Amino acid sequence: MIPFWVGFIRIPGLSLLASIAIGAFLLQFMVQGAWGVIPVHLNELSPTDVRGTFPGFAYQLGNLFAAFIVFLEAILAQNIGTKATPNYAAALAIFSLGAFIAVIIFTAIGREARGIEFISADEQQPVPAGMVNPTEKAIS
Repeated sequence: MIPFWVGFIRIPGLSLLASIAIGAFLLQFMVQGAWGVIPVHLNELSPTDVRGTFPGFAYQLGNLFAAFIVFLEAILAQNIGTKATPNYAAALAIFSLGAFIAVIIFTAIGREARGIEFISADEQQPVPAGMVNPTEKAIS
């Protein structure tokens, strides 16, 4: 996807702009497929009382910590390459690899909420008289 996105490769029969647009679309499609499950996993890890706000807070806290990464990437790129031609590709690859490894580790050691009820017994709606199961219709 990246060679299409940066314009190194053109799709035959299409303009450069169309090739870049298709590459950008496919790249974003793949990124959302890979990282789109993270907020869902944060919901599973959240305590019931703060399940509505915790995932967003944790996600934005991650953005706050990650904001400084671009400066570190620039310093690393200058150290890997030269002052005149820093190697941003290698620096980005190193930090991306670190992020992938961190997600794998935290997902592997984190607890899983498979098979649990997300609503505790005291939070459920009362069952009206005549109903055995809330999904059934009342007996007339």
